[in-house]
Amino acid sequence: MKMFIKLSVASVSGAVVYLIYNVNQTLRKGMGTLEETNKTLEEVRKAVHGLTQESKQLIHSANQITADVKGKMENVDPLLESAQDVGEMIHNVTNSMKEASLEGRPKDLSTPSAPSTRTKAGGVQIKLK
Repeated sequence: MKMFIKLSVASVSGAVVYLIYNVNQTLRKGMGTLEETNKTLEEVRKAVHGLTQESKQLIHSANQITADVKGKMENVDPLLESAQDVGEMIHNVTNSMKEASLEGRPKDLSTPSAPSTRTKAGGVQIKLK
C-alpha cells in the first residue's frame, strides 16, 4: 500500500509539473501576442495621427481656397453688373433705332406699332436707367 501511495504522489507531482509547464508555455505565447498587439496599436496610432494632421492641413487649405474664391467673386461682381448694364443700354439703343426706322415705313396691320421715342427736334431719345 505504501508503494501505491508513493506512485500516486509521484504521478500527481508529475502531472502538476506538466500542467505548470503547459500553463507557462501558454502564458508566454499570450505575452508574445500581446506584445505584437501593442506594436500594431502603436503603428495604428501613428498612422491615425499622421492622417489627422494631413486632414487638418487639407481643411485649412480648402478654407483658404474658399476665402480666395469668395474674394475673387466679390471683385468680379461689379464687372458682371457693368456688363449687364451695358447689355441693357445696347438693348435700349437697338429698340430705339428699331422704332426710329419703323416710323418712316407705312403702317401695316401685321406689324405691331411701338410708341415713338422721337423728340420734337426730330432726334432719337435714348432712355438710360
